[in-house]
Amino acid sequence: MATTYLSRTFAQAGNRRTFTISYWVKMGYVSTTADGAIFDAAADGSNSDDLYIHTGRLNFSGYYGSTQYIVRTSAKYRDLSGWYHHVIRFDTTQATASDRLRLYVNGELQTALDNNTYPSQNFETTYMNTAREHTIGSLAYGKPNLPFNGSMSHFHFCDGYSYGADTFGETDATTGIWKPITAPSVTYGTNGFFLKFENSGAFGTDSSGNANNFTVNGTMTQNIDTPSNVFATLNPLSGTGIGSYTNGNNRVVGVSGNWTTAPSTLAVSSGKYYCEAKAQHTSLMVGILDIDQMVTNNFQGTKSNGWGYEVTGTLWNNGNPTTSWGATYTTGDIIGIAMDLDNNKLYFSKNGVWQNSADPSAGTGGISITADKTYYFAMSPVDSTSSVIETNFGNGYFGTTAVSSAENPDDGIGIFEYDVPTGYRALCTKSINAEEYD
Repeated sequence: MATTYLSRTFAQAGNRRTFTISYWVKMGYVSTTADGAIFDAAADGSNSDDLYIHTGRLNFSGYYGSTQYIVRTSAKYRDLSGWYHHVIRFDTTQATASDRLRLYVNGELQTALDNNTYPSQNFETTYMNTAREHTIGSLAYGKPNLPFNGSMSHFHFCDGYSYGADTFGETDATTGIWKPITAPSVTYGTNGFFLKFENSGAFGTDSSGNANNFTVNGTMTQNIDTPSNVFATLNPLSGTGIGSYTNGNNRVVGVSGNWTTAPSTLAVSSGKYYCEAKAQHTSLMVGILDIDQMVTNNFQGTKSNGWGYEVTGTLWNNGNPTTSWGATYTTGDIIGIAMDLDNNKLYFSKNGVWQNSADPSAGTGGISITADKTYYFAMSPVDSTSSVIETNFGNGYFGTTAVSSAENPDDGIGIFEYDVPTGYRALCTKSINAEEYD
């Protein structure tokens, strides 16, 4: 969500003793190392009710000149490749202190806590669920403040009702994975709302029936990455020496003094996959890399099982350059990468034109790669803070700009700028399951 946030001022106060917050979130880079706001109501920096990510920990707290309550997990949620389900169950009518504020992550009540100052019995919030501005994705003062750098889905607020995690999620009988209940049986109450984020023209539309719509501030992009189908992004936990990651970890900025590789969060050992990278600099490289040869302070083309297509038109492998291999490219050009791990071939395109007269749909031409390996897509910005690579693993955006042509793979999963080769898929969990287990 970056500097974008949602806001709404409730017309009246709701139940300040009992309410439930449930949402799905895919963490961004900032959220694992600093703070990122989820849901907030405040007067100023010293008076607020805050739900936010604190250095990777889930935190809900009230501070009115001094701490009134705070519950924070000990666990740090560092997985940037998948979705988390969070439920905050606030009910100060309970006699047992630990029942007055309960945090659930992926269906499990969190009992290992970094902080556990519980509200007193029948305590009422001063800011949350009152007739004041509430924000999602930013603190409610100094906006945007502590912006959340990640993705959200299915955000519920139930005013006056206390629900556990199993009201909003359930374990899949086949996979054993915690998944959303898309239409939970809940009562929303006066100020309650349900934001699905499914309408790209009206992200703040309330689907609870209450018409408690939120206003979108900034530029919000719709993401087809969902808890039931996770798309690859770039992985800041694997690359070292890389600068900042934004736009849900689909945009990476280089850092002075290092030219290293930002890998995708998902890696594969069989099947055919396609992605696109948009150059935003005149010095960078895109390609693939074996999972066992992760690069530190260098680029993927230095490795025996790493191949990189540089802006100069040079193809790199094992530290060896093949100059004039392909067309040069520059800022604004889109490079397609198609890897065929069934036939051990790699292909690159520039703005839809496959290099060296190769044809991945027909399986002709292409670069021979090492068999029986597990590969990432890998992006390498040069050692400059001006070097930027924007990736599209199928979500249909480069940065905050939607692709113009909306091409789909054969299975219909994913949105790309250029025609996807026959038989190739987006790098996402549904496509991996189909390729690996067909």
